[in-house]
Amino acid sequence: MTEQNALRHRLQTLQIEHRDLDSVIARVSEQVPFDQVQLQRLKKRKLMLKDEITRLESRLLPDIIA
Repeated sequence: MTEQNALRHRLQTLQIEHRDLDSVIARVSEQVPFDQVQLQRLKKRKLMLKDEITRLESRLLPDIIA
């Protein structure tokens, strides 16, 4: 597997996890009472995933000099 393919595979995996966290966060926040600490941890994980997704996307896109 080339580096580009490995990056694309990792990117796809992270995007799936990021989407899955959306539904988990929604379910946790709908519970009464909801666990504020758990919700914060989930949101922090989602943000970390988004940052990693952005880094991978920038590595996959070629630099374009305008």
